Amino acid sequence: MAMNYSEKVMDHFTNPRNVGEIEDASGCGTVGNAVCGDIMRVYLDIDENNVIQDAKFKTFGCGAAIATSSMATVLVKGKTVQEALEVTNKAVMEALDGLPPVKVHCSLLAEEAIHAALWDYAEKNGLVIEGLEKPVSDISEHEHDHGHDIDDEEDGA
Repeated sequence: MAMNYSEKVMDHFTNPRNVGEIEDASGCGTVGNAVCGDIMRVYLDIDENNVIQDAKFKTFGCGAAIATSSMATVLVKGKTVQEALEVTNKAVMEALDGLPPVKVHCSLLAEEAIHAALWDYAEKNGLVIEGLEKPVSDISEHEHDHGHDIDDEEDGA
């Protein structure tokens, strides 16, 4: 069954923007979806005024996952950390002219990856970003648990 992807989704899938890593990134977030196996890592370069100078991503996943990560990095570049929080999965989908319903979770992953990178930045700098919650999805909690006791980390923090 062929899916109807918009031209923008196809464009960002075939020519994704901002692919790669940022060395010594201000913030880096990795999220994954155990169900579909998509993994997204987002790197942010944030200046002293809390403005995102650069954003890059690496995504292992389907075309929609790549397109949504690409668009998400485009949308957060040049924004303040606070504005970047408003780049929701809905904003990413609208910017891509929509996604097939079965691929909506990809845009959620993109939003989560950006939030995870912002959280990492906040933690490293001892900042509190209003409205930002601790990311729930951590790759290690999915599928393969190597005997880490997740609860211990939660309580100690």
